[in-house]
Amino acid sequence: MPHEFDGDKYARVSSHQKEWGARLIGELDLKGDERILDLGCGDGALSAKLADLVPQGSVLGIDASRGMIEVAAKHVRANLRFELLDIGALAFSDAFDVVFSNATLHWVKDHRRLLANTLAVLSPGGVLRFNFGAEGNCANFNRIVKSAMADERFSRYFAGFDWPWYMPRLSEYEALLAEFPFRDARAWIENADRHFGDAAAITGWIDQPSIVPFLARVAEADKGAFRNAIVERMLAETRQSDGTYFETFRRMNVFARK
Repeated sequence: MPHEFDGDKYARVSSHQKEWGARLIGELDLKGDERILDLGCGDGALSAKLADLVPQGSVLGIDASRGMIEVAAKHVRANLRFELLDIGALAFSDAFDVVFSNATLHWVKDHRRLLANTLAVLSPGGVLRFNFGAEGNCANFNRIVKSAMADERFSRYFAGFDWPWYMPRLSEYEALLAEFPFRDARAWIENADRHFGDAAAITGWIDQPSIVPFLARVAEADKGAFRNAIVERMLAETRQSDGTYFETFRRMNVFARK
């Protein structure tokens, strides 16, 4: 089942995701009449930026989280709409000139299916441009949350737990991308390590979206203790001498043309 997020909270704490997305958008060579699909549109802020750049075109933002789509809806305009839809359920054909996704696709486990669906929805000559978590992403959070999951207070909640993210090595993704008849296909890794300005900033990022799939497994009576155990260790173990808080961000970048 898709994870459910608080779109309002995400909008307030996702500054680094929006920084990455704005840079990706700036790299697109848009003429102004493209049909764009934004996979995992979140709160809709980046979809709105895309819509600004294609006044004669259109943008469709999709997300599997109702909370995200409800917040994104405030951006709706003549050339911008949103739909509650799982990325794995794409059923369009030759419908888009650009398929864009920023800071989302590590939540999608089956990228072979994703790439096949993307190829199908792109028009001839259309491009995909993805950015998502790669191997080594969020190393501190991952280490600390795994420790909390193994704690005797919480371990019973995680029997059979399916790790929520796919964060591949570059060689793995290059091999996967080569299975499809894209042109100009390439993937590369970007080091986007981040220093959060204060405790509130990194705590906000932990709460939305990082801890969401883990907290959903924990009984209500133990949610606070589980969450606090993670936040307290993150604050203690990632604090830098200048008062900032450090986390690793490794980004998989993908570009391809149909």
